[in-house]
Amino acid sequence: MASSTATPVTAKDDTGSLRRLYFLRFAFATVWAVLVFASAHSLNPLSATLLVIYPLFDVACAVLDIRSAKANHGPVRGLYANVALSALTTAGLVAAAASGIPAVLRVWGAWAITAGAVQLIVGALRRRRGMAGQWPMILSGAISTFAGASFVAQAGKANASLGSLAGYAFLGGVFFLVSALRLRQSDRTGRAGV
Repeated sequence: MASSTATPVTAKDDTGSLRRLYFLRFAFATVWAVLVFASAHSLNPLSATLLVIYPLFDVACAVLDIRSAKANHGPVRGLYANVALSALTTAGLVAAAASGIPAVLRVWGAWAITAGAVQLIVGALRRRRGMAGQWPMILSGAISTFAGASFVAQAGKANASLGSLAGYAFLGGVFFLVSALRLRQSDRTGRAGV
């Protein structure tokens, strides 16, 4: 594999790699949401494993995003913050899974609030630099912060379920899909900042 730091990547290559990553994130979120929704009312080994896999996948995606951003001299601090938040969330979910669905919802809610704020900031910085397809990411980050608060609130209710996490992940995946499509449209038309 060629090193991404050896040769600068053009802006179009940068959006191409980001677009592919966004398509991958949509596909993963869709499959994950279906599997979690199928087991939403109980916390069993399958659902606990799925809960831990999601933030690990987020770490891997953020690392890929960092490589691309670095190659193009883009902002990476927020992406590093995302890696740290997702890694901490993974550990938190491992512990929370032993305590039940309310504990999982609290950890997931804290992650959604903080990661949503980071996503909003990263999207805004990319948008300011003229990168297309960032409005869905900015909106998704804002929605994530509000959804996180609702997960924390839901944790205090008697009928707490993982179903809302499935819906949240799927909606996040849809935002990644919309961003990927907007990046592709921008690449085809040669426009930036759409």
